[in-house]
Amino acid sequence: MKNKFTRYAIIWFLLVATVFVADEFIRDVLLTGDEPRAVTPRGSLTDLETSTVKLFEATAPSVVYIFTQGGSSSGQQSDGSGAGSGFIWDHAGHVVTNHHVIAGASEIAVRLENGEVVEAKFVGSTPDYDLAVIRLTGTRSGRDPIPLGDSASLKVGQSVFAIGNPFGLSRTLTSGIISALNRRLPTSDNREVDGVIQTDAAINPGNSGGPLVDSAGRLIGVNTAIISGSGSSAGIGFAVPVDVVNRIVPQLIKNGWVPRPGIGITVLPEEVAARLGVNGLIIADVLPGTSAAKAGLMGVINGRRISDVITEVNSVPVKTLAEFATELRKVGIGRNVDLTVMRNSVARRVLVRVMDIS
Repeated sequence: MKNKFTRYAIIWFLLVATVFVADEFIRDVLLTGDEPRAVTPRGSLTDLETSTVKLFEATAPSVVYIFTQGGSSSGQQSDGSGAGSGFIWDHAGHVVTNHHVIAGASEIAVRLENGEVVEAKFVGSTPDYDLAVIRLTGTRSGRDPIPLGDSASLKVGQSVFAIGNPFGLSRTLTSGIISALNRRLPTSDNREVDGVIQTDAAINPGNSGGPLVDSAGRLIGVNTAIISGSGSSAGIGFAVPVDVVNRIVPQLIKNGWVPRPGIGITVLPEEVAARLGVNGLIIADVLPGTSAAKAGLMGVINGRRISDVITEVNSVPVKTLAEFATELRKVGIGRNVDLTVMRNSVARRVLVRVMDIS
């Protein structure tokens, strides 16, 4: 009996040992990871992926990286350098970007999609629309302009794509949707751009001046600003609509500047009017020889007395200088505008010709 038990014990031990050795063999030999693994076939890209890839490949060559020296823009580094994005506008080598990207720059250079660095010449800019045009000089590489779309037909929910150089990382593509339309974007000197596009496509410092395109790869806006406490993308970005761009850029190329509608007045700050309980624009001063002076408008007298307060433009109530400027732009330079003016609590109508105050 004892010998029989011993034989069983030996057999059991041998079986266990065999299993252990086999397991070690499988793990160490058959399942070892010391050789490159075989690649699992992926299959075809989805239709959405394919269209996005084609969009980027077709559009990215028109997008450029702009860097400046000696500027005064908000994006300047401590060493006086700055960077942003832009895109080829025409076959003459004009490049569109933001005004704040190249503001005050003594030197402007552009890096093209193929890596070539080209000097650029300032052509013109307008802080009112935060748009600027520069021109490539001496490039040996021809570049096609970006396809142009329109912004009047845009719908909330449309897919959009931003291409640019956030944080100096060139040729970056981000995607999202149109979150809202007809936003107002404050620019300079109490001016605003109307019809601004709001998007959740990631826009970060360095994206400024780059294109916002639709799913057909057409330009629909110029990325210009974000709302973020940290300065990085928070899902709320803004782009100047292409219909505005297509109106302003030719003027910058032709003249280097854009006419600025006005009547020749300065106004008191909005907070002063609010503190005084005044609903309108309090005229602080009327510049000699201007349309406002010819129409008999009056500013603050002796620093105390409130003379004329503009409350309506063509029957549209205005409370801010931005609203006033917007209405004048609708009227156009050289045409008369109907102002409702309060003087000594008495309202009257005054016709004033809109002039170029640029």
